[in-house]
Amino acid sequence: MTPKGVGIGSLDERITGALVGAAVGDALGGPVEGYSPDQIAERHGGRVHGVVGPWNGDDWPTARPIAPYHKGDGHVTDDTLMTHALVRVYAGVRDHLDAYSVATHLVPDLMTTPRWIPELEAEALPLQRIFLAEKWLVARLHYGHVDPREAGSGNIVNCGAAMYMAPVGLVNAANPAGAYAEALDVSGAHQSSYGREAAGVFAAAVAAACAPGATPDSVVAACLSLAKDGTRDAVEAVCEVASRYTDFESALVPLRRAVAPYDTVGPDYRAPSLGARRPSRLHSIEELPVALGMLIVSGGDFRHAVLGSVNYGRDCDSIATMAGAVAGALGSTVPHDWAKSVAEASRLDLDAPARTLTEVTREIFARDVERRRAHEAAYATLTGTPCSG
Repeated sequence: MTPKGVGIGSLDERITGALVGAAVGDALGGPVEGYSPDQIAERHGGRVHGVVGPWNGDDWPTARPIAPYHKGDGHVTDDTLMTHALVRVYAGVRDHLDAYSVATHLVPDLMTTPRWIPELEAEALPLQRIFLAEKWLVARLHYGHVDPREAGSGNIVNCGAAMYMAPVGLVNAANPAGAYAEALDVSGAHQSSYGREAAGVFAAAVAAACAPGATPDSVVAACLSLAKDGTRDAVEAVCEVASRYTDFESALVPLRRAVAPYDTVGPDYRAPSLGARRPSRLHSIEELPVALGMLIVSGGDFRHAVLGSVNYGRDCDSIATMAGAVAGALGSTVPHDWAKSVAEASRLDLDAPARTLTEVTREIFARDVERRRAHEAAYATLTGTPCSG
């Protein structure tokens, strides 16, 4: 049964749900990232059902491989930091983005403006927190002066670009094809191959979730209509398996088994195989298919989708970020206590980026209408036919 609220809601509510939902999923998944479902259950005496503390308790400042990051206690990770940075880029450009926008606006944002970094419990440049695959943006675009449209080539192929593409989907709300195309352009500065493809498909999923009457099935259908190569195959395989389950506990192992043929990292997440994260038309990142699978398992319910993603383990902060964004965009309610805890612990106003992006989205749509009407008028003149506008 579809959860109450799924498929309804205003633009403002969908954007808020998606961005707050992504941040909450990120924060819940952070402290158990990199572990297996069995390890998570053993560490926490069962499944994780909300905000939990660091994996290593009070030893987090020195415990490897996590130190010096305070993962847990409601702290968001780089997924949310990058998502909010992309919202700031939209706020500056106030129009659709492309790879050049990344070079001109996103890279300086990461390099020059100190911000509160929850996991460091200090103000610092975002560049000092983001992972090496994201530092690639600075190395290639700022120092290497590479063509932004090609800068993603050579980077490790992972979910680094996909994890922060929710704003692209929201700016293109109810237009999955537009979101897919824009995200492919934007993410070309960051990723290649199936990492770039996943960014496009995730943005499309968020856009599709914003459509009136959208359901988890309609979101997946939109993704399958656009996805290419191994990404499409992985989404189809995982979601087909997911359709057989209605609780995440029983789906954890089957979803991993379904995505494994497309995942290059291998069974040991912290010791990737030699062929891991290399370009391929046959493979897919793991995070997006599993997030969509959890969306199907949960029937679109935010709490269920995010908890399933968190307890799946492996790169579960990014999986829960994606599942949370899509479920929130569908209109499923983000639990207030979770959002409050994450906002307070991370010292972030989670609603502010949503307000900004809603305002910008309305401006961009108005520009799109003007551009479309100008094109229609020009075409009518060329063909000698009446303009429908």
